Amino acid sequence: MSFTAGQATEFSTDQVAVLSRAMRRTGRPVVLVPLGTGVHAGHAALIRAARRLPRAVVIVAWAGEEVPETFATEQVDAVWRYTDDELWPKGLRTLVQPVDHDLEPVDELARHLTRQLTLVNAAGPSDVVVGEKDYEQLRALQSAVTDLHLPVTLHGVPTVRMPDGLAVSLRNTDVAEEAREQALVLSAALTAGAHAADQGADAVLAVARDVLETAGIRPDYLEVRGLDLGEAPATGDARLLVAAEVGGVRLLDNVGLPLGIGFRNIEG
Repeated sequence: MSFTAGQATEFSTDQVAVLSRAMRRTGRPVVLVPLGTGVHAGHAALIRAARRLPRAVVIVAWAGEEVPETFATEQVDAVWRYTDDELWPKGLRTLVQPVDHDLEPVDELARHLTRQLTLVNAAGPSDVVVGEKDYEQLRALQSAVTDLHLPVTLHGVPTVRMPDGLAVSLRNTDVAEEAREQALVLSAALTAGAHAADQGADAVLAVARDVLETAGIRPDYLEVRGLDLGEAPATGDARLLVAAEVGGVRLLDNVGLPLGIGFRNIEG
């Protein structure tokens, strides 16, 4: 098994754990970037964040048929090509159930969380990098890492956005062109709501809801929560989250906000 750093060398499921152990024995951090079958600018941002860790060996978990040239361009060290049959030869018989925060369907969260944990356990990294785009999924993974005492550090990367504010995601690419302007309203509502953060959660929700209603969007949910997705603090860091169907596609987005403080009052 040969290995050259930065060359996006392909590794099988059997080989990736061997690579990880070998690199960690030399004292180098091994950073896993778990992906599925699609790649976009947001995923490139995850890879770049992973590479910024000192002396890191970056492994991308990839379930697609062909390995994108992006991985070599971004100087990924290893591409772990996996399939469900390799992860679960006898089928998926165990689900890790996250807390139901009454936002996204908990069964879907559980399936994705179980996949992420399986990838982590199989690869044996020291660090894992995921995006904040699906914030509830990130929190579920962090809770599992903490509660199960997994010896890994989780890093969240801010959502990458287009110049018009639309979050870069595979779901957003499925939105029909004629519905794109309506899709932009989600990020506009979050931005407007966040700028009312100094007035508290009720004001944030009122402003964001007005923007959505003006565009004819009825959200599945629009919530201000604490960073742990519990009750939002009167003063401090919080998260504004929204989900809505636009152009036949269910879109998710979220943004951080300093409740009771406001961005204008944050000292540099």
